[in-house]
Amino acid sequence: MFTAQDVKELREKTGVGMMDCKKALEATDGNMEKAIEFLREKGMATAAKKSSRIASQGIVDSYIHMGGKIGVLVEVNCETDFVARAESFVTFVHDVALQIAAARPSYIAPEDVPVAELEKEKEILKAQARNEGKPEKIIDKMVEGRVLKYYKDVCLLEQAFVKDPDKSIRQYLNETISTIGEKITIRRFTCYEMGQGLEKKVDNFVEEVMGQVNKIN
Repeated sequence: MFTAQDVKELREKTGVGMMDCKKALEATDGNMEKAIEFLREKGMATAAKKSSRIASQGIVDSYIHMGGKIGVLVEVNCETDFVARAESFVTFVHDVALQIAAARPSYIAPEDVPVAELEKEKEILKAQARNEGKPEKIIDKMVEGRVLKYYKDVCLLEQAFVKDPDKSIRQYLNETISTIGEKITIRRFTCYEMGQGLEKKVDNFVEEVMGQVNKIN
């Protein structure tokens, strides 16, 4: 067994995302050293070692949903201008812009979620658990698990990649880092939606965006 503190410690030691740290600990029965080896074998810890480098190059890319309903601007940084022009890097950045348009994250990573917002979400999750009649002694543990699901909804790096749901955007990022050999950072993004803030019909933009991608492919 392992705790949320163990997940945090593994993240601090490797620089790998919380969801992947949790999976590593699950796969190794909570053994910290084996979990580190597990992440290294997956190529994740290697990518994390590059996190101390400075990524000052990169590109700003855009994705406009057919019909102009959604527009996304995203800045992704790398270490050299050479890599910024590489096809694999450009493809990754465009995929990230597509992901933002389809899945609509609010933040890049869990650590970007404001403390006040996270605490409010935890209180809501606790209230839900109590309303479900769950024993008080297990509520905190339940909330921990539901917070991880919350991160998958609002944090770009924790979301399932819309073009390959078997991997997260963080995994896709780490794979790209391992392939390119440079630090890559998703620095910021902005998403515009036509009629945002006005009452309107709710469309399934994920299905629409992926429908257009399939037509292109």
